[in-house]
Amino acid sequence: MQVRFHKRPVYYSIETETLAKQIPDNGGMYLVPAFTGLGAPYWQPEVRAGLFGMTRNSGPEYFARAALESVAYQTRDLLEVMLADYPENLSLLNVDGGMAANNWLLQFLADMTNVNITRPTCIETSALGAAYLAGLQVGVFDTLEDISRLRKIDRIFKPQMSTTESNRLYAGWVDAVGKLLGKS
Repeated sequence: MQVRFHKRPVYYSIETETLAKQIPDNGGMYLVPAFTGLGAPYWQPEVRAGLFGMTRNSGPEYFARAALESVAYQTRDLLEVMLADYPENLSLLNVDGGMAANNWLLQFLADMTNVNITRPTCIETSALGAAYLAGLQVGVFDTLEDISRLRKIDRIFKPQMSTTESNRLYAGWVDAVGKLLGKS
């Protein structure tokens, strides 16, 4: 007997950006990616992922968009809790990592958080940071300030969406999370 494994498509930052841009809106579809529990700020480890608003017309572009949007909604969740405890005029978030290559996501993140999002020229800053710290240890750099001056910005994403629209979309997210938590 021969076992065949079907290749499932793996979508990366650029591919998910292309998919998300194919549709004008999320069609009411929300993904709450609680695959190993619902983390901060909800702290519900027993809750599992949920997909809401899916219809027979929900193709890959809707799934990609719902996944990308969930990153921005989760970020807004955390920022709202943080700012409630420490009220500060937040105007800038720095991002990095593989998802930072996705322009659509970073624009949506700026829209959902209502802050400017900066992406560095080198998005893999964990490895770069380790190299910088090693350089600091062996004397290539004298201070952390020397290292911080090396950071170069590739692009700044500024909020463009109306507050009304941002709040409407976020309310859909809050409703989806509420359904998972048994509150809706």
